[in-house]
Amino acid sequence: MIDLLVVGGGPAGLATAVHAAEAGLDVVVAEPRTAPIDKACGEGLMPHGARALAELGVRVAGRPLLGIRYLDGRHQADAPFRGTPGLGVRRTELHAALARRVAELGVPVLSLRVDEVRQDGARVYAAGLTARHLAAADGLHSPIRRRLGLLRAEPWPARGWPARHGLRRHFAVRPWSDRVEVHWAARSEAYVTPVAPDLVGVALLTGERGSFDDQLARFPALRERLDASAAGPVRGAGPMRQRVRARVAGRVLLVGDAAGYVDALTGEGISLALAEAAALVRCVRLGRPDAYEHAWRRATRRHRLLTHALLWARHRAGLAPHIVPTAARLPALFAGVVDRLS
Repeated sequence: MIDLLVVGGGPAGLATAVHAAEAGLDVVVAEPRTAPIDKACGEGLMPHGARALAELGVRVAGRPLLGIRYLDGRHQADAPFRGTPGLGVRRTELHAALARRVAELGVPVLSLRVDEVRQDGARVYAAGLTARHLAAADGLHSPIRRRLGLLRAEPWPARGWPARHGLRRHFAVRPWSDRVEVHWAARSEAYVTPVAPDLVGVALLTGERGSFDDQLARFPALRERLDASAAGPVRGAGPMRQRVRARVAGRVLLVGDAAGYVDALTGEGISLALAEAAALVRCVRLGRPDAYEHAWRRATRRHRLLTHALLWARHRAGLAPHIVPTAARLPALFAGVVDRLS
């Protein structure tokens, strides 16, 4: 019998499979799509995420990231990473590298779509397979999470916050910085991440409707720098905020975006997924799936608190215009917050 069935072959699912295989568990991945799969993503890993990837034996090319820079048209604030750098890498290249590592470890990846999950006190049944535990890594709008009744309804606007979405596009220009640049406008942000010697990714986060070009027009200096160098399609995702009642339902455990999501404002999605994958496998290996809820909360607590605090300020008319000026005026504080995240 399979020890762990991983449903979903994205970065969170594949990282879970690598951790499980290295822990000596019999693991299988169910994913109907062929890797690599592209999706809207900021494509930047914080230093702890880059380190976690290396510790998994995943080798991937990318651009070293040396810090975070905030800009609002008049002010600029820099926070260098202390110690090892982060990593800017195409989503498709990251996915392909994780898939290669899974193949090296001999983990089967089956072209199966999981439509129903059943379980009893000792086993989980899905897509004709039987496993001791199941890791649901099936994304931001996880069907398994929904079927298990773990999604908590979100009234919009929540706490006065609009439902936020992300749009991402690549531009064929030479990166002009070794940092992730976060450009702030009145109601949206643009994240610029160097991902190759001649390519940057631009992710736009906003609570307002409009095309990528309409949203980019809110950042005239950035738009001018990008000129007419768009490369590839626009990809979107959202709404980003996903409130989840619990990460564990019997022998089913949620990981990655399926486990709940606050916002992409701090750019830690992939890094968090890697940490969650490690925590999930530790709990399964010990035969304590119930302990994963606490482990997940501990692994994500700092990120959730800082992201909630930044979003709270972002959606206060009297505070939002002061975020970047304050970071520029108090560089040690800004660097300290970034260091806590990285």
